Amino acid sequence: MRAHAVLTLLCACAAIALVRACEPGQAHSGCKIFGASCSCGYGCKTEYIYRTKEACMNALRERSSNICSRSPCVRGICTQTAQDPGFACKCEGTGFYGHRCEKACPTIPMRGLVFPHECIVI
Repeated sequence: MRAHAVLTLLCACAAIALVRACEPGQAHSGCKIFGASCSCGYGCKTEYIYRTKEACMNALRERSSNICSRSPCVRGICTQTAQDPGFACKCEGTGFYGHRCEKACPTIPMRGLVFPHECIVI
């Protein structure tokens, strides 16, 4: 029985320490995406960003259906599209071009080929 009381006290102290780690007024109950599932508990609003498990599950479903969450672009910004393959990479300003921004921009004009527009620096 004494061990149970000590364990309960330790858990309570840990919860108080967690709340103190938050900015004043920022501790609350909520849920967060943890790996491939939703985890609910008590902590900072910046960590437990979803108010309900349902809101967390909706965000998790949306994340798994968005191909950009799998980081298909080597560099640049990924945008989900309706056309196959379901994404487009915006390479401008990265120094790379190609379907996944995987090719380094040439330092000299390429003979017989059009200079990639992603490589033009204005």
